[in-house]
Amino acid sequence: MRRKAAGFGLLGLGAVGLVLPFLQGFVFLALGTFVLRHQYFWAHRGMGWIEARWPETVRHVERMEGRMIAGTSARTRVLNERLRHLFGRR
Repeated sequence: MRRKAAGFGLLGLGAVGLVLPFLQGFVFLALGTFVLRHQYFWAHRGMGWIEARWPETVRHVERMEGRMIAGTSARTRVLNERLRHLFGRR
């Protein structure tokens, strides 16, 4: 649910950015599409177009996403261990 909210929020910023000169609308639209690519067919199809146009950029963003997910998982494990130790649960 948080991923969908983030994706649609980025799409909203992208739409606003197409009108306002100080926001890069296309960047936010691309990021929103990237976030929603596994939930919606239209986003997956849009990512195909973006990847055909900028393949190295998409690979770079996918690597960053993988590192962020791995880092979050590691921090979650450490936090769970500390909570178990603090509350005496094994």
